Amino acid sequence: MSDRILVVDDEANIVDILQANLEREGYSVIVAYDGHTALKLGLEENPDLILLDCMLPGLDGFDVCQKLRQERKLMPIIMLTAKSEEIDKVLGLELGADDYMTKPFSVREVLARVKAQLRRNRFADEQESGGQKRLRFGELMIDEEAYTVTYDGVEIPLTLREFELVLFLARHAGQVFSREVLLEKVWGYDYYGDVRTVDVTVRRTREKLEPDQDKYRYLLTKRGVGYYFNRDLMA
Repeated sequence: MSDRILVVDDEANIVDILQANLEREGYSVIVAYDGHTALKLGLEENPDLILLDCMLPGLDGFDVCQKLRQERKLMPIIMLTAKSEEIDKVLGLELGADDYMTKPFSVREVLARVKAQLRRNRFADEQESGGQKRLRFGELMIDEEAYTVTYDGVEIPLTLREFELVLFLARHAGQVFSREVLLEKVWGYDYYGDVRTVDVTVRRTREKLEPDQDKYRYLLTKRGVGYYFNRDLMA
């Protein structure tokens, strides 16, 4: 069964181009031209991935993304924006988007991003069906089978990408990874994405993960090098 992709944009020509090329690659495509329809399809159809324009009539793409994440919908979301301002990119990532692309974009790059995100999700599904394995760091418990992180028994509501970032770093606790390497290992592509995506995801994850925002215990920074997980807390 082919992966289903929801394409959302209020410009019909963009939707037509994306739909034609995605279907040529073997994907099944559903489309929406406004935010309310996009949200309805995202909730009811549960697509494998969403290409979501930021500026939409009725309900903008940022609101759609936020509402889907509130409903614990974890399908990858790639935001599409005609604006190059940093605030738009960061906002999309803060609300739970997995990636973003600025218009005009090449269809070739869109396909590369789509393949990368779907590949990561398939890997997550395969890992979830594996044997039981848990990693403990103090009060923090990472359950690889259930794809959950709990603090003192209470589940932390992470997105799929946030969980994968935590899991990857926890599996290699004490080892420092640059943003470029994390982009490749966690997001699944090399040099296609903006390394600032990593910084925003780390910041968003820390807000959920760290009980003391003034002194991080788990997800640490090696200044000028990258990020790592605190091996000293590993049980």
